[in-house]
Amino acid sequence: MEAGHGCIVGSWHTSKGSTVPISFNHTIVAAKNKQESASFFTTLFGLPDAVPAGHFLAVALDNGVSLDFAEPPIEFQPQHYAFLVGEDDFDRIYGLIVEWGLDHWADPRQTLPGTINTNDGGRGVYFLDPSGHYLEIITRPYGSGQ
Repeated sequence: MEAGHGCIVGSWHTSKGSTVPISFNHTIVAAKNKQESASFFTTLFGLPDAVPAGHFLAVALDNGVSLDFAEPPIEFQPQHYAFLVGEDDFDRIYGLIVEWGLDHWADPRQTLPGTINTNDGGRGVYFLDPSGHYLEIITRPYGSGQ
């Protein structure tokens, strides 16, 4: 088992006395406009349309996790969300980033604009969603390669 940047590369773990793996289920994503943000995600990532879930718009990801978009009545700080994608998905998503004219960077400090990185033998890029959250797509988990 190897610790990576924000992740653990290796096998599942269960808590003592449990046979169910501990896994991430959902998170609330604050949005200035939940419909706009949810549509941005579903279109960019090629996911099914968001579905209403109480006060939220839920976007289902492939691994059973959902992003639950909400419009809080307060100012919120931008967050960072990183997504591990396949090579073909990276090509499609990055193509849309360029086609849509989105600012993007090879690094989280936004000092290398208009390009991608090749960390860990993969590819990655940072960009912003409509609410100002810092998004990242990578093809290899941090700590997994060269």
